[in-house]
Amino acid sequence: MPHENDDRPSSPSTEAESGPIGEPRERETEASDPERPSPDVPPEAALADPPTALQTFVDRIPGPALACDPDTLAIRAVNDPAAALFGMDSRTLTFMGVPDLGETGETTDGEPVETVLDAVGDDGDGGSGDDDGDEGDRRGGSGDDDGDGGDSGGGDRGDARKRFEWTVERGDGDRRRVAVVARRTTIDGRDRIVLGVTDVTPRARAEREVRTDRRLIEAVSRTVPAALFRVDANGTLSWWNDRLVEDVGDAEPALSGRELTGLFDDADAEDVAGAVAQVYRAGDVVTVEPTLVTRAGEDVPYRLTLGPVTGRDGAVVGAVGIGEDRTGAAIREERVAVLTRVLRHNFRNDLNAIVGFSEQAMRRAGDPVTESQLERVVDTAGRLLRTGETARRIDGLIEDRPEPVPIRLSAAIEAAVEALPDDVAEEATIEVAVPEGIAVSAVERFPEALTELVDNAVRHAEGEGVRVRIRAAELPSESWASLVVADDGPGIPAAERAVLTGEETPLDHSSGLGLWYVNWVVSAGGGSVDIAKSKGGGSRIELTLRLADSRGDADSR
Repeated sequence: MPHENDDRPSSPSTEAESGPIGEPRERETEASDPERPSPDVPPEAALADPPTALQTFVDRIPGPALACDPDTLAIRAVNDPAAALFGMDSRTLTFMGVPDLGETGETTDGEPVETVLDAVGDDGDGGSGDDDGDEGDRRGGSGDDDGDGGDSGGGDRGDARKRFEWTVERGDGDRRRVAVVARRTTIDGRDRIVLGVTDVTPRARAEREVRTDRRLIEAVSRTVPAALFRVDANGTLSWWNDRLVEDVGDAEPALSGRELTGLFDDADAEDVAGAVAQVYRAGDVVTVEPTLVTRAGEDVPYRLTLGPVTGRDGAVVGAVGIGEDRTGAAIREERVAVLTRVLRHNFRNDLNAIVGFSEQAMRRAGDPVTESQLERVVDTAGRLLRTGETARRIDGLIEDRPEPVPIRLSAAIEAAVEALPDDVAEEATIEVAVPEGIAVSAVERFPEALTELVDNAVRHAEGEGVRVRIRAAELPSESWASLVVADDGPGIPAAERAVLTGEETPLDHSSGLGLWYVNWVVSAGGGSVDIAKSKGGGSRIELTLRLADSRGDADSR
């Protein structure tokens, strides 16, 4: 469709020009017309209308607005807010048609803009464009949703107002989403469509982000192998995924409006309700382990974690939860507990008996060969006892899930050396050089791990007079400290080093749990362990430890 401004005079040299309603008027002289373009202005610019009643009408609209011819959709008048919104001057805009403003010729609903505007009916207002009595027209042009009482006329020409959204392209190439309210009215005897335009780009972007977030939540809820749900302040379910329906064994409609506490054993209802209340009251993340009761009446061990949803002001506006069926985990934990009890009691007691009887046999043997064999039995049993003890400590580490705390490094090393068995301490010379001021972030079992390192260094050394050196220093990064335990023994076998490199295999693996325990304890505090050969021979184990945030709070243990 052509978009021409058919109100422009055919020639600027005509002695009489048509006024806004088609009445002849005298041509004004160049001196008396400040709006008349100078001779060096392009010819097409010279065709622009001087200010008219239509322009006055549009200028009085406070928001971005423009007026166009209903037949050609050629833009006749533009106010300054609209020119700023579209990033073009008013004169340029009046040489364009309304569809030219869009990135495409379709609304965001996919309907052609020309079709929408063609369906705009007469508002029956008969506006004259005078300064008085134009409030209804100005409201319509500004895109206000109120004041529709006058939209009664023109029933055979479509709706009095049309609202649509559209993506437009500014003069600088920037794309903006706009909401448009279009109405047909008569100004100075001429039929016009007045468009009020509102920039809704921020809202459109926010809606797009909400849609993206919703799709993400839906994808996560389908993918995560756990029940996801949302509850209100009263603990009533307001959203859930399919996994919760499966866990409960109920039909989805049966969960609508149901209280979360109603899914669990009566004995646990108070704990679940308290967790919801704590989330809303304090914004905490709370974990409880109630018993889920399925629709079939089956009791299921369950882990429930609830957390807050906060608004822009930080206030809690909702609570979300994750539910996990712990049936499999509970069975595994029960079996591990049985094995651990066996290691703690039966295994240890039997090995102690083996050691005791072997030592008695050694004293009565009187045969060097037999004594040597019995000594090997005692040593082997001793290693197994120590492995069992390390296994006990590992079990405690897993069960306690300790959090890192500030620990003064010198105090931890002192406690580790003091905890060495007497026979180990007597065989070794231990040199310690650790500054008093270093405090690290570590779990409370950290001194036990240091004892394990020193004990291993002494027991695996060859000959007498074992020397173990313990050194510590802050690293240049200012966030880490280095603790090195070195010895002059034979070094650590490759199979033992594989514990830290991840190269351990079922056929080539560590013979004990000591390095595993050290690695897990250090890792729990955010540190790392590295094994290398010492320059003077032997092994060199370096612990890289995170410095504590507040050294004044460091534990003196």
